[in-house]
Amino acid sequence: MEKRTIRVLLVDDYTPWCRFVCALLEKRPEFQVVGEVSDGSEAVRKAQELQPDLILLDIGLPSLSGIEAARRIREVSPISKILFVSEYRSWDIAQEALRSGGGGYVVKSNAASELLPAVEAVLQGKPFLSDRLTGHDPILEDENALSLARHEKVAVPSTPQNLETNRHKLRLYSNDAALADDFAHSVEAALETGDVVVVVATESHRASLFQQLRADGVDVDAAAERKLYIPLDVSDLLSTVMDTSTDGDGFAKVPHAIVEALHTAKERRLHLAVG
Repeated sequence: MEKRTIRVLLVDDYTPWCRFVCALLEKRPEFQVVGEVSDGSEAVRKAQELQPDLILLDIGLPSLSGIEAARRIREVSPISKILFVSEYRSWDIAQEALRSGGGGYVVKSNAASELLPAVEAVLQGKPFLSDRLTGHDPILEDENALSLARHEKVAVPSTPQNLETNRHKLRLYSNDAALADDFAHSVEAALETGDVVVVVATESHRASLFQQLRADGVDVDAAAERKLYIPLDVSDLLSTVMDTSTDGDGFAKVPHAIVEALHTAKERRLHLAVG
Protein backbone atom coordinates (compact mmCIF):
# COMPACT_ATOMS: atom_id res chain seq x y z
CA MET A 1 0.00 0.00 0.00
CA GLU A 2 1.36 3.42 -0.94
CA LYS A 3 1.92 5.94 1.78
CA ARG A 4 -0.30 9.00 1.47
CA THR A 5 1.34 12.18 0.19
CA ILE A 6 2.24 14.73 2.85
CA ARG A 7 1.82 18.21 1.41
CA VAL A 8 4.36 20.66 2.83
CA LEU A 9 4.46 24.46 2.78
CA LEU A 10 7.96 25.86 3.34
CA VAL A 11 8.21 29.35 4.84
CA ASP A 12 11.69 30.90 4.98
CA ASP A 13 13.36 33.96 3.45
CA TYR A 14 16.80 32.39 2.92
CA THR A 15 16.97 30.64 -0.46
CA PRO A 16 19.99 28.36 0.25
CA TRP A 17 18.22 27.09 3.35
CA CYS A 18 15.07 26.33 1.37
CA ARG A 19 17.12 24.33 -1.13
CA PHE A 20 18.66 22.35 1.74
CA VAL A 21 15.26 21.56 3.26
CA CYS A 22 13.79 20.53 -0.10
CA ALA A 23 16.75 18.21 -0.72
CA LEU A 24 16.25 16.68 2.72
CA LEU A 25 12.53 16.11 2.18
CA GLU A 26 13.12 14.63 -1.27
CA LYS A 27 14.78 11.66 0.42
CA ARG A 28 11.28 10.64 1.48
CA PRO A 29 8.92 10.11 -1.49
CA GLU A 30 5.80 10.74 0.59
CA PHE A 31 6.73 14.42 1.10
CA GLN A 32 5.66 16.93 -1.53
CA VAL A 33 6.61 20.61 -1.20
CA VAL A 34 3.53 22.36 -2.59
CA GLY A 35 4.65 25.91 -1.91
CA GLU A 36 7.57 28.10 -0.84
CA VAL A 37 7.11 31.61 0.52
CA SER A 38 9.48 34.06 2.16
CA ASP A 39 7.03 36.41 3.86
CA GLY A 40 4.89 35.96 6.95
CA SER A 41 1.75 37.53 5.49
CA GLU A 42 2.10 35.49 2.30
CA ALA A 43 2.48 32.36 4.44
CA VAL A 44 -0.97 32.97 5.92
CA ARG A 45 -2.49 33.46 2.46
CA LYS A 46 -0.81 30.35 1.06
CA ALA A 47 -1.83 28.26 4.05
CA GLN A 48 -5.44 29.30 3.54
CA GLU A 49 -5.23 28.56 -0.20
CA LEU A 50 -3.33 25.25 -0.08
CA GLN A 51 -4.47 23.79 3.28
CA PRO A 52 -1.15 21.88 3.58
CA ASP A 53 -0.63 18.96 5.93
CA LEU A 54 2.56 20.48 7.32
CA ILE A 55 4.07 23.96 7.48
CA LEU A 56 7.79 24.40 8.15
CA LEU A 57 7.91 27.91 9.56
CA ASP A 58 10.84 30.24 10.27
CA ILE A 59 10.46 32.95 12.92
CA GLY A 60 12.37 35.95 11.53
CA LEU A 61 10.28 36.82 8.45
CA PRO A 62 9.54 40.07 6.59
CA SER A 63 6.25 41.92 7.24
CA LEU A 64 4.98 39.42 9.81
CA SER A 65 6.91 37.25 12.25
CA GLY A 66 6.54 33.49 12.09
CA ILE A 67 4.96 33.51 15.54
CA GLU A 68 2.21 35.92 14.54
CA ALA A 69 1.80 34.08 11.21
CA ALA A 70 1.24 30.83 13.12
CA ARG A 71 -1.54 32.40 15.17
CA ARG A 72 -3.30 33.49 11.99
CA ILE A 73 -2.67 30.19 10.21
CA ARG A 74 -4.39 28.36 13.06
CA GLU A 75 -7.54 30.29 12.16
CA VAL A 76 -7.44 29.89 8.37
CA SER A 77 -5.98 26.37 8.13
CA PRO A 78 -6.61 24.50 11.40
CA ILE A 79 -5.79 21.13 9.81
CA SER A 80 -2.17 22.17 9.14
CA LYS A 81 0.52 20.99 11.53
CA ILE A 82 3.19 23.62 12.22
CA LEU A 83 6.85 22.89 12.87
CA PHE A 84 9.03 25.88 13.69
CA VAL A 85 12.55 25.72 12.25
CA SER A 86 14.70 28.62 13.43
CA GLU A 87 18.26 29.40 14.44
CA TYR A 88 17.00 31.10 17.63
CA ARG A 89 18.01 28.90 20.56
CA SER A 90 16.18 30.79 23.27
CA TRP A 91 13.76 28.77 25.37
CA ASP A 92 11.65 31.93 25.75
CA ILE A 93 11.25 32.22 21.97
CA ALA A 94 10.44 28.51 21.68
CA GLN A 95 7.78 28.88 24.39
CA GLU A 96 6.12 31.72 22.50
CA ALA A 97 6.33 29.79 19.23
CA LEU A 98 4.66 26.72 20.71
CA ARG A 99 1.97 28.81 22.38
CA SER A 100 1.15 30.31 18.98
CA GLY A 101 0.27 26.88 17.61
CA GLY A 102 3.51 25.10 16.81
CA GLY A 103 3.72 21.37 17.35
CA GLY A 104 7.52 21.35 17.57
CA TYR A 105 10.66 23.45 17.39
CA VAL A 106 13.91 22.59 15.60
CA VAL A 107 17.09 24.66 15.80
CA LYS A 108 18.44 25.01 12.26
CA SER A 109 21.96 23.96 13.28
CA ASN A 110 20.49 20.57 14.18
CA ALA A 111 18.23 20.22 11.15
CA ALA A 112 20.39 17.66 9.35
CA SER A 113 19.76 15.15 12.16
CA GLU A 114 16.53 16.45 13.71
CA LEU A 115 14.29 17.75 10.92
CA LEU A 116 12.94 14.44 9.61
CA PRO A 117 12.34 12.95 13.09
CA ALA A 118 10.66 16.24 14.09
CA VAL A 119 8.43 16.16 11.02
CA GLU A 120 7.33 12.60 11.78
CA ALA A 121 6.65 13.43 15.43
CA VAL A 122 4.61 16.55 14.67
CA LEU A 123 2.56 14.78 11.99
CA GLN A 124 1.71 12.13 14.58
CA GLY A 125 0.66 14.78 17.08
CA LYS A 126 3.71 14.25 19.25
CA PRO A 127 5.87 17.11 20.57
CA PHE A 128 9.41 17.68 19.38
CA LEU A 129 11.91 20.07 20.95
CA SER A 130 15.45 20.55 19.69
CA ASP A 131 18.10 19.58 22.20
CA ARG A 132 19.94 22.83 21.47
CA LEU A 133 17.31 25.04 23.07
CA THR A 134 19.06 27.24 25.62
CA GLY A 135 17.33 27.07 28.97
CA HIS A 136 15.46 23.84 28.24
CA ASP A 137 15.83 21.52 31.21
CA PRO A 138 16.90 18.13 29.77
CA ILE A 139 15.45 16.42 32.85
CA LEU A 140 11.95 17.32 31.68
CA GLU A 141 10.30 14.81 29.35
CA ASP A 142 9.10 16.20 26.01
CA GLU A 143 5.42 16.05 26.99
CA ASN A 144 6.09 18.07 30.16
CA ALA A 145 8.35 20.49 28.31
CA LEU A 146 5.71 21.13 25.68
CA SER A 147 3.12 21.67 28.39
CA LEU A 148 5.46 24.16 30.04
CA ALA A 149 5.91 25.97 26.76
CA ARG A 150 2.20 26.26 26.06
CA HIS A 151 0.94 27.14 29.54
CA GLU A 152 2.68 29.91 31.42
CA LYS A 153 1.75 28.81 34.94
CA VAL A 154 2.87 25.18 34.92
CA ALA A 155 5.03 24.57 37.97
CA VAL A 156 8.74 23.97 37.39
CA PRO A 157 11.17 22.60 40.00
CA SER A 158 13.15 25.55 41.34
CA THR A 159 16.92 25.63 41.57
CA PRO A 160 19.16 28.21 43.29
CA GLN A 161 20.10 29.54 39.83
CA ASN A 162 16.55 29.90 38.54
CA LEU A 163 13.92 30.79 41.15
CA GLU A 164 10.57 31.26 39.43
CA THR A 165 7.11 32.35 40.49
CA ASN A 166 4.82 32.39 37.48
CA ARG A 167 6.57 34.84 35.11
CA HIS A 168 8.86 36.63 37.58
CA LYS A 169 12.38 35.27 37.64
CA LEU A 170 15.46 35.78 39.75
CA ARG A 171 18.68 34.59 38.14
CA LEU A 172 22.18 34.67 39.57
CA TYR A 173 25.16 35.00 37.23
CA SER A 174 28.78 34.08 37.77
CA ASN A 175 30.09 36.80 35.42
CA ASP A 176 29.08 39.61 33.06
CA ALA A 177 29.34 37.41 29.97
CA ALA A 178 26.75 34.98 31.34
CA LEU A 179 24.44 37.87 32.19
CA ALA A 180 24.71 39.40 28.70
CA ASP A 181 24.16 36.04 27.01
CA ASP A 182 21.05 35.17 29.02
CA PHE A 183 19.55 38.65 28.85
CA ALA A 184 20.13 38.69 25.09
CA HIS A 185 17.86 35.64 24.74
CA SER A 186 15.07 37.44 26.63
CA VAL A 187 15.46 40.53 24.46
CA GLU A 188 15.41 38.37 21.31
CA ALA A 189 12.17 36.74 22.44
CA ALA A 190 10.51 40.11 23.03
CA LEU A 191 11.67 41.58 19.72
CA GLU A 192 10.64 38.46 17.81
CA THR A 193 7.08 38.85 19.07
CA GLY A 194 7.21 42.55 18.14
CA ASP A 195 7.20 43.90 21.69
CA VAL A 196 8.98 47.05 22.86
CA VAL A 197 12.09 46.53 24.98
CA VAL A 198 13.67 49.17 27.21
CA VAL A 199 17.12 48.22 28.46
CA VAL A 200 18.44 50.10 31.48
CA ALA A 201 22.10 49.22 32.07
CA THR A 202 25.60 50.56 32.38
CA GLU A 203 27.52 51.45 29.23
CA SER A 204 29.64 48.29 29.40
CA HIS A 205 26.62 46.02 29.88
CA ARG A 206 24.75 47.73 27.03
CA ALA A 207 27.77 47.22 24.77
CA SER A 208 28.03 43.54 25.75
CA LEU A 209 24.32 43.01 25.16
CA PHE A 210 24.47 44.81 21.80
CA GLN A 211 27.40 42.64 20.72
CA GLN A 212 25.64 39.43 21.83
CA LEU A 213 22.41 40.35 20.04
CA ARG A 214 24.27 41.04 16.81
CA ALA A 215 26.17 37.76 17.14
CA ASP A 216 22.80 36.00 17.45
CA GLY A 217 21.62 37.60 14.22
CA VAL A 218 19.35 40.26 15.69
CA ASP A 219 19.15 43.49 13.66
CA VAL A 220 19.48 45.78 16.67
CA ASP A 221 19.85 48.93 14.56
CA ALA A 222 16.56 48.27 12.76
CA ALA A 223 14.81 47.54 16.07
CA ALA A 224 16.17 50.79 17.53
CA GLU A 225 15.08 52.74 14.45
CA ARG A 226 11.55 51.34 14.82
CA LYS A 227 11.67 52.31 18.52
CA LEU A 228 11.26 48.70 19.58
CA TYR A 229 14.69 48.55 21.26
CA ILE A 230 15.48 51.48 23.57
CA PRO A 231 18.79 51.36 25.51
CA LEU A 232 19.15 53.76 28.44
CA ASP A 233 22.06 54.50 30.74
CA VAL A 234 21.32 53.54 34.31
CA SER A 235 23.05 56.63 35.76
CA ASP A 236 21.01 58.99 33.58
CA LEU A 237 17.80 57.21 34.55
CA LEU A 238 18.62 57.31 38.25
CA SER A 239 19.41 61.01 38.14
CA THR A 240 16.04 61.66 36.47
CA VAL A 241 14.08 59.49 38.86
CA MET A 242 15.82 61.00 41.89
CA ASP A 243 14.78 64.48 40.71
CA THR A 244 11.80 65.37 42.91
CA SER A 245 10.56 68.16 40.63
CA THR A 246 7.53 67.56 38.41
CA ASP A 247 6.59 68.24 34.82
CA GLY A 248 3.78 70.56 35.80
CA ASP A 249 1.13 67.85 36.00
CA GLY A 250 1.93 66.66 39.49
CA PHE A 251 3.96 63.68 38.35
CA ALA A 252 7.67 63.13 38.85
CA LYS A 253 9.78 63.38 35.69
CA VAL A 254 9.97 60.25 33.57
CA PRO A 255 12.64 59.86 30.85
CA HIS A 256 11.26 60.86 27.46
CA ALA A 257 12.47 57.59 25.90
CA ILE A 258 10.32 55.53 28.28
CA VAL A 259 7.30 57.78 27.73
CA GLU A 260 7.79 57.37 23.98
CA ALA A 261 8.10 53.60 24.39
CA LEU A 262 4.86 53.51 26.37
CA HIS A 263 3.05 55.44 23.65
CA THR A 264 4.51 53.16 20.96
CA ALA A 265 3.45 50.04 22.85
CA LYS A 266 -0.06 51.38 23.45
CA GLU A 267 -0.59 52.46 19.83
CA ARG A 268 0.56 49.12 18.44
CA ARG A 269 -1.06 47.04 21.21
CA LEU A 270 2.34 45.67 22.22
CA HIS A 271 3.88 44.73 25.54
CA LEU A 272 6.59 46.83 27.16
CA ALA A 273 9.46 45.06 28.90
CA VAL A 274 11.97 46.94 31.06
CA GLY A 275 15.13 45.13 32.11
